[in-house]
Amino acid sequence: MRTITIRFVMLVATAAVAPLVLYGVVSVYSLRTGTRQSVISGNRNVAARAAEQIEQYMDHHVSVLRSIADTLHDTQLEPWQQTQILTNHVLDFEGFRELTLFGRDGDVVATSRLGGPTLQPPLIPISEPHIAPITVDDDFLPMTTVSLPLTSLGEPNGWLVGEVSLEELWRMVDRIRVGREGFAMVVAGGGQLIAHGDPDQKPRIAAAENLSDHELVVAVAALRARERADGTQPALLAAALVSEYLDDDGRELLAVAAAIASPEWTVIVEQPVNEAFGLSNQLEAQLVVAITVALLLTVALGYYWGRSFIRPIQALTRGTEAIASGRLEERVDIGGTDEFHRLGESFNSMAVKLNALQEDVRRKERQATFGRIAAGLVHDLSHPIQNVGNSCRLIVRLFDDPEYRATFRRTVDREFASIKRVLENLRNLARPMSLERFPLDVNRSVAEVTESMQALADTAGVRLDMRLSADRPFIEGDIFALGRVYRNLILNAIEATAPGGVVTLSTEECDGRIRISVRDTGTGIAHDRLENIFEDFQTTKRTGLGLGLAISRKIVNQLGGDISVTSAVGHGTTFSLEFAQVEGRPEVPAARAAAS
Repeated sequence: MRTITIRFVMLVATAAVAPLVLYGVVSVYSLRTGTRQSVISGNRNVAARAAEQIEQYMDHHVSVLRSIADTLHDTQLEPWQQTQILTNHVLDFEGFRELTLFGRDGDVVATSRLGGPTLQPPLIPISEPHIAPITVDDDFLPMTTVSLPLTSLGEPNGWLVGEVSLEELWRMVDRIRVGREGFAMVVAGGGQLIAHGDPDQKPRIAAAENLSDHELVVAVAALRARERADGTQPALLAAALVSEYLDDDGRELLAVAAAIASPEWTVIVEQPVNEAFGLSNQLEAQLVVAITVALLLTVALGYYWGRSFIRPIQALTRGTEAIASGRLEERVDIGGTDEFHRLGESFNSMAVKLNALQEDVRRKERQATFGRIAAGLVHDLSHPIQNVGNSCRLIVRLFDDPEYRATFRRTVDREFASIKRVLENLRNLARPMSLERFPLDVNRSVAEVTESMQALADTAGVRLDMRLSADRPFIEGDIFALGRVYRNLILNAIEATAPGGVVTLSTEECDGRIRISVRDTGTGIAHDRLENIFEDFQTTKRTGLGLGLAISRKIVNQLGGDISVTSAVGHGTTFSLEFAQVEGRPEVPAARAAAS
C-alpha cells in the first residue's frame, strides 16, 4: 500500500507540484535577472550623467579660455590692458585662480597674479587644449592647469595658461549618490584618483593614490587604445563597464564605469552588492517563501486527499488479507456514497457468502470424512466381527468338540488382532508414536520384510524382486516401525499390481544418504491425487480408511527421513524413503534380539 501512496504522491507532484516548482524557479530567475539588469542600468545612467556633467564642467573652463584668447589675441592691446582683462576674468570666474599669457618664446606677456606668475608654459608643443595632472594645494583642494595654444596665420603664437580650482568638481562628485552607501569617484587618465564622493575616502586623494591597476580603469584604457588604433570614434563614451569585486574591507561591490572623452578621465560608481540587490533579494526571499508555502500546502492537501483516497483501498486490502488467512468474519467499514462504499458493501456481501459457503463445505467435509471413516470401519471391522459372531454361534453347538474349540480360539485371536490393528491405526494417527532409535542394517530389514510378504505375493500372482546395495548401509531407526512402513508400501504395491506383475525393492547410497524404493508395475496414480496421497483418510482404493500412507509418513518424519512418490498412469508407482547414513552398530540389544 505504501507503493500506492508513493505513486499517488508522485502523481500529485507531477500534476501540481512540478509546475509550481518550475514556475517558482522561472519566477525567481526572472526576478533576479530583471532586477540585476535594472540596477545595473540605473547605475549606468548615474555614471553616464556624471561623466557628462564633468565633461561639461571641464569644457566650460576650456571655453572660457578660448573666449579670453579671442579677446587678447591679435587685438593690438597694451600689456597693461591684457593684464586687466585677465584680472577681470579671474574675478568674474571663481574657478580660475590665475591666468597668464605667454608669448611665442615662452616669455610672460600678461598675468592676473600680482607679484608675478606662478604658471609655466607647456614643456612640449601642443595643438589642442591640454589639462595637466591634478594636484592638491596647501588647503588640500584639487587644482589643475589648462593650457590653450595660440596661433597666428596657422603658426604657433604663444599660450594662454589658466590655473583652475576643481573644488566644484568635488562638490559635484559628492552630490552623486546611489542608495545610502553608493558613491562615485573620478580617476584621471594616468590612474590618479582625483575625486571621491565618500568622505571616508578623501585621504586617498590627498595620498595621490593611483588606480591604474583597477580592472575598470584598465578596461577603459584598453578600449581607448583600441579605438585610437582603429581610428574609430570613441564609442565607449556611450557605454558603461560593469564589474563586481571586494574592497579593502571585504565588502562585495557592484561597480559601473563611464568614460569621459575630454579629458580622458573615468567615472566609477560603486555600491555594495547587498544594498544594490537588497530589494531584489528581499523580493526573491518573499517569492521563495510564498512558493514554499504554496508547495507545502499543495503537498499537504495532496497527502490529505491521497490518504482519504487510499484509506478505503487499505481497508479493502486488510479485509482481503483477513479473508485469505481464513478469518471470514472480517468486515470493512467504508463510509460515504461513492464507488469505494459500494465496493466495500460488495466485499462484505462476498464475505458473508464465503462464510456460509465455508460452513457448508466444512459440514459436507465432516459428513464425507465421517462417511469414509464409517465405511472404512464397516469394511475393516465387519469381516472380523462377522467371523467372531459365526464362530460364537458354532461354539454353542460344538463346544464339546476339542478340535473346534482350538479352531475357535485361533479364529477369535486372529480376528481380534485385526480389530486391534484397525484401532491402533486410529490411535497412532491422533498422537505421535513412541519410537526407539538405533543403528539399523537397511538391507537386512528390507530382506526380512520382503520374505514375510512372499506368501501374500504368491497368492496374488505377483513377483517380489530385491535389488540391494552391495555395501551394508546403516540408518538410525526403529526396526519395528520401519517394518510396518515397508509392509504397508509392499501391500499397497501388491494390491495395485495385476497378476504377472513385479514389485521391486531396492536400496542405494547417494551423497551420504540411503534411499529405499518400492516400485511396482501396477496401474499408477493420477497426477491430481498425488498431492494429497499422504493426507489422512485419503486412499486410492475403493474401501479402507486411507490411514496406511498417512501413518507411514508420520513414522518416516519422526525418524528424520523423507518420503516421496512418483507415478505414471499405466506404468506403475514408486515410493522412495530417504534417511541419513550412520555408522553401523548392533541393531538391537541382545536380550531384545533373543526375545524377537
